[in-house]
Amino acid sequence: MTDKAEQLAQRRRHLIAQAASQRTTLARQIEPWRQPLAHLDQGLAALRYLKRHPFLVAGGVALFAALRPGRAGLWLRRGWLAWRLVQGLRPRR
Repeated sequence: MTDKAEQLAQRRRHLIAQAASQRTTLARQIEPWRQPLAHLDQGLAALRYLKRHPFLVAGGVALFAALRPGRAGLWLRRGWLAWRLVQGLRPRR
């Protein structure tokens, strides 16, 4: 093998070992975030599901209003305000 080819092979081995070390370090640093990010992912999946099935949200609100008529008005106002706030933050098309 030529000197140049040997240098390239040695550099390649070094880079492969360096990448493996970096992957190990990164995996160790990310580990504490694995569980919180999994919960966040589940929450986002639930929100996407509710977005695809808005009748479930409307049914829940109607049930809440029927079971607690006194407090329903307050929560409906808060819900309306939250919905308007989210709509105001969304980009216009």
